[in-house]
Amino acid sequence: MKKENLPQDKSALEKLTRELCYVKNEDGKYTTGLSTGWDVKKDALDNAWEDINERVQNAAELVKRGEMSPIYYFMEKNLMDLTLLVSYTGFWKFTIKRHFKPEVFKRLNDKKLNIYAKAFGISVIELINFKG
Repeated sequence: MKKENLPQDKSALEKLTRELCYVKNEDGKYTTGLSTGWDVKKDALDNAWEDINERVQNAAELVKRGEMSPIYYFMEKNLMDLTLLVSYTGFWKFTIKRHFKPEVFKRLNDKKLNIYAKAFGISVIELINFKG
C-alpha cells in the first residue's frame, strides 16, 4: 500500500492511539506510516465492544436478581476471565466460583474482600454495596 493510500478513517480510538503500518513511499521503498483507523477495523471493534457491553449488562442483571455476587459483575466489567482473576487474587478457580454465589459472598471476610477490591481497582464498600 502506498503511503498516500493509508486509511485515515474515523474510529473510537483515533484520539487515543495511531496504528503503525508498513507502506511504500514515493521511491517504492518500505517505510512506516500512522493510521487513525480503517472502517473495517472500526466495525470489528464496535461489534466486540457491543458484545462486551452485553456481557457486563447481563452480569449486572444476574447480580440484581440475586443469582450471582458482585464479584462476577466486576470480573466481567474489568474484562477479566476466571484465569486472570485467579492470577490477580491468588484464589483457586473453584474458590472464586464459590464466591460467585451470593450466599457465600455475604460471608466473605474483610481480607478476602480487600483482595477482590484491589484486583478490581475499587473500594470494599463499592464491592459489597453493588446491587446491579
